[in-house]
Amino acid sequence: MEVGRVILIGASTGGPGQIESIIKALPSLRHTTIIIAQHMASDFLGSFAKRMSQQSANSVYIIENKVVLEAGCIYVAQGVVTLTEEREGLVFHLSPPKESRFNPDINSIFSAFTPYAKRFKTLGVILTGIGDDGVQGCKELALQGARTLTQTAQSAIVDGMPARARQEVEGIEILNTDEIKNKITEFCT
Repeated sequence: MEVGRVILIGASTGGPGQIESIIKALPSLRHTTIIIAQHMASDFLGSFAKRMSQQSANSVYIIENKVVLEAGCIYVAQGVVTLTEEREGLVFHLSPPKESRFNPDINSIFSAFTPYAKRFKTLGVILTGIGDDGVQGCKELALQGARTLTQTAQSAIVDGMPARARQEVEGIEILNTDEIKNKITEFCT
């Protein structure tokens, strides 16, 4: 199956439960790929991915270096992720997080898809969290025509990243968690 749609989800504090709820509600993905960037210590990413895989109709994988992006898969980012276009398709490249940076770096994965936002139908989602990681990447995606979503202040467990996204990303849709779940499900079909 060829990738037609890409959904990028960035979250920090309070994000795992919200992301699991979204992933659990998804239908079987066909031409859609989802990449999740949830701030978390590397030691816990594997169990997070395994838990989602057990609750989902879709396969969930941790991004490894030189893995080819495939349709119908959900990927969990770690470290700093970039992409290159190679003969076999888009290939993930992974490097360790920089000192004082987040794991994973949401901006890096969102920015990595910016050159492909016109090629794939792209959706960038900023969920609950402290700080502003992901906001710059979300702005870049929006400037390339990608659709962007973030949470209302009331639905974000921590309204740092969503608040910054609401302020800085032009045209971002502001929805509660259930509405975001519905928009993501609609986007997949």
